[in-house]
Amino acid sequence: MNTSAHAFISVLAAHGVDRIFQVPGESYIGLLDAVADFPQIDLVTCRHEAGAGFMACADGRLTRRPGVVMVSRGPGATNASIAVHTAQQDAIPLILVVGQVPKKDLRREAFQEIDYRAMYGTIAKWVFEATDPAQLPEIAYKAVRMATSGTPGPVVIAIPEDVQQQAIQPVSWRAREHDGLRASPQGLERVRGLLTAAQRPLIIAGGAFDVPGGREALLAFAQAWHVPVCVAFRRHDVFPNSHPLFVGDLGLANPAKQLERFHSSDLILALGTRLDDVTSQNYSFPTLPQPAQPLVHCYPDPRVVGLHFATEVGLACDPVGLVQDLMPQGAVQPGATQCAWAKELRQLHTQHAGWPQRQADDGVRFAEVVRHLKLQAPADVRLCLDAGTFAAPVYRHFGFDFPQRLMAPLAGAMGYGTPAAVATALREPRSKVVCMVGDGGFMMTGNEMIAAVQRRLPILFILANNGSYASIRIHQERAYPARHPGTDLFNPDFMAIAQGFGMAVERVEREDQIESALQRGLQSDGPYFIEVMTSLQVTLPLKT
Repeated sequence: MNTSAHAFISVLAAHGVDRIFQVPGESYIGLLDAVADFPQIDLVTCRHEAGAGFMACADGRLTRRPGVVMVSRGPGATNASIAVHTAQQDAIPLILVVGQVPKKDLRREAFQEIDYRAMYGTIAKWVFEATDPAQLPEIAYKAVRMATSGTPGPVVIAIPEDVQQQAIQPVSWRAREHDGLRASPQGLERVRGLLTAAQRPLIIAGGAFDVPGGREALLAFAQAWHVPVCVAFRRHDVFPNSHPLFVGDLGLANPAKQLERFHSSDLILALGTRLDDVTSQNYSFPTLPQPAQPLVHCYPDPRVVGLHFATEVGLACDPVGLVQDLMPQGAVQPGATQCAWAKELRQLHTQHAGWPQRQADDGVRFAEVVRHLKLQAPADVRLCLDAGTFAAPVYRHFGFDFPQRLMAPLAGAMGYGTPAAVATALREPRSKVVCMVGDGGFMMTGNEMIAAVQRRLPILFILANNGSYASIRIHQERAYPARHPGTDLFNPDFMAIAQGFGMAVERVEREDQIESALQRGLQSDGPYFIEVMTSLQVTLPLKT
């Protein structure tokens, strides 16, 4: 068929889109009908637009193609907004398609009408509302390019329900990838000079290395110049954590001694990172706006380079190509000071990453679950984390070595874990997927695990139940000791829920049950659900 909807979907398919996540709505049934004529596209029906959006975010991160989610107008688009924000914060290519009210009713405050340019204008890279059927293939073509170029991010397309099924000429459009920009010879020479002179250099490595060949290029560069590597916020898997040059991550709880030593570096190479507020420790490292040491900032988006921090060398180019171009011609012999510097930073990280010894008498220490998972996890495990205190031991202690992957939201959105695990298992069926989620986040999007049952995805779900919105409880204890209104949770029988969904389930109430429970869960050929009755006490600040 040659309808506008078919033309729209055909352009997406030509760009490699082979999966669409959706919650059906009457405002886009024309598009939905067209998808049926594309058997190469897997249509995933979800139970809530937030879950569908999170799945598309995870899919976009894994494929580096736009994750696509389709929702209905008004309530559907509002529910999906969390995915747009997550994609923007996490620099993930995403296309949100919203069925809109009929063209004749636009701007009349019709039933469920929203002006999406006003709604999404500050968090989406591009928002467009179609008014002519002939625009649909062009919009799809531009949406792919906008979502993937520069800093990847979300695009929102609103398509009125009465412009989806008109006859138009078929198209066969496919945008070609741009060659990655390379640094100029002068820029490369300046960076080489800084590297040669530095005795305490430090790399801050970001998510732009999460591309084929990116990790290998970063590792080769760091080894060749003997520069320690600290990864940006929640980008743990871009550099092998077991390597002697890995010196930690810039996250939410860096120890003061480590940050003090980072500040004493004499060269910072911020490569493939936007230097966001968390990575930069609330814009305090490097110092704002003029760093205390030379800053080389490389990112493939000129808007980002030097946005907050003055650079000695600013490079709006491909960071993978940069580190390849900076490889020395011969062996570089680091001096004694540089060797001692790398060793000191590694020791500080190792001390910080040591498994905690704090005891608890109110439940299982979740760090013990993480420790046992680290011992048993396969080399290609995909660890999908929701937001919450249960995740802190993963970030601090787990240690990722690629092909192990960390799938976690930089945006800090609760409800990400379960949908991300489903999308990851669909995309990478040969890898073991483990989802860790708290009792708060699970009640937001846990219903999406029905897809794991329907498609028999061997996901291991681990739910940490401490009866609290513990992340907020920690803030309450610090600001208002012994006062914590609004953060206690009255929970349902999670095992009964999982059993009702059709899963194998078990509960861990003692730490001596962890090892065998994880063995059963990891070996299961279908979805497996473990509820861990976790300690709240160990997550709260120590009382002095």
